[in-house]
Amino acid sequence: MNDATHTLIIGGGQAGVATSAQLQKHGLPHLVLERARIAERWRSERWDSLVANGPAWHDRFPEAEFDDIDPDAFPDKERVARYFEDFANARALPVRTGVEVKRLERHGDGFLAITSQGTIQARNVVVATGPFQRPVIPTVVDDPGIVQLHSSSYRNPGALPDGTVLVVGAGSSGAQIAEELARAGRRVLLSIGPHDRPPRRYRGQDFVWWLGKLGKWDAKAPTPGTEHVTISVSGAYGGQTMDFRRLAALGITLLGRAGDYREGRLHFAPDLRRNIENGDQNYLSVLDEADAYAKAHGLDLPEEPKARQFLPLPDCVLAPTLHLDLHAEAIGAIIWATGFQVDFGWIDIDVFHPDGRPRHTDGITEVPGLYFIGLPWLSCRGSAFIWGAWCDAERLAGLIAAKGEDPA
Repeated sequence: MNDATHTLIIGGGQAGVATSAQLQKHGLPHLVLERARIAERWRSERWDSLVANGPAWHDRFPEAEFDDIDPDAFPDKERVARYFEDFANARALPVRTGVEVKRLERHGDGFLAITSQGTIQARNVVVATGPFQRPVIPTVVDDPGIVQLHSSSYRNPGALPDGTVLVVGAGSSGAQIAEELARAGRRVLLSIGPHDRPPRRYRGQDFVWWLGKLGKWDAKAPTPGTEHVTISVSGAYGGQTMDFRRLAALGITLLGRAGDYREGRLHFAPDLRRNIENGDQNYLSVLDEADAYAKAHGLDLPEEPKARQFLPLPDCVLAPTLHLDLHAEAIGAIIWATGFQVDFGWIDIDVFHPDGRPRHTDGITEVPGLYFIGLPWLSCRGSAFIWGAWCDAERLAGLIAAKGEDPA
């Protein structure tokens, strides 16, 4: 395959499919390359029971609904993947699957992509490979007797060896996996760092609705000091607020942020109570802003005073464990729900910060014709979400079309 196109999109997930649809509206010739299947990470890099963290009415493209489920339900991962596949097929988007881009470089006034099936020249390139590229495991636990895996490799409780399971990281993935394991009868320890934990629903509305009304989705950058604070939210079990006191009541032992591993012991920071209480403050701040908005706009929404009532702090928070003998605790597996790093090592163009993040403004790089899409905070808080990728794609496609190049 030696080909040429006006615009090459690399990646066939939500951002790549959205960009293709928007370029199609402008009548611009383009091609989408996906190394596996459309929305592959939803299919093969997530656990079996995963559902979307937002309801079906929200987590979608504006032009296509989930037509076979309740709008307030949380679609499972296979349904989400099929949504993108059906969307691409219905619009006959030019997606080539099973083609991996090995290298991207400048070529004259455009670009050359060296792929697993040949080369492709393009005047413009939109990199849509997303943020979930290289799993991060921050602490080395050198013990061959303990199975260790990243959350992207976890599938279900039955796939783990016998023994206690330590889950490190309490964002959406870690908290949901820990709860699933506890519900399956496993003994679970959960390491919790700084986090936000919004209410799943409040006064009859989902939290994504409130974030829209409060203007949170349009925020251009995270609040200073919160860049690495994760969000713990869940659509599992019909959707519920992720409350760590409730997880403790299920039998999960809560721990502070994981630190060094030395001589068979994993050490934890003495920050557990602070992390829990800061999460509570974040939760309450959302309720306060929602109440103020409802009052200011005269919304007829039922008040919900019980939403401000918390269970008592459990003993594991009041007297936290600061180091853990992994063998004494019969740890059989560690699941590292510790996030991802981007990996753009295949792009041979000087457009990256020292830490590997691309230099861009709202997805537009200093290299003419090179764009990024689908990254967190690309243009605003909503950029990494399905509908947010659609809005960014609409904007970038408009910019590409406005360049006035001959699309032939």
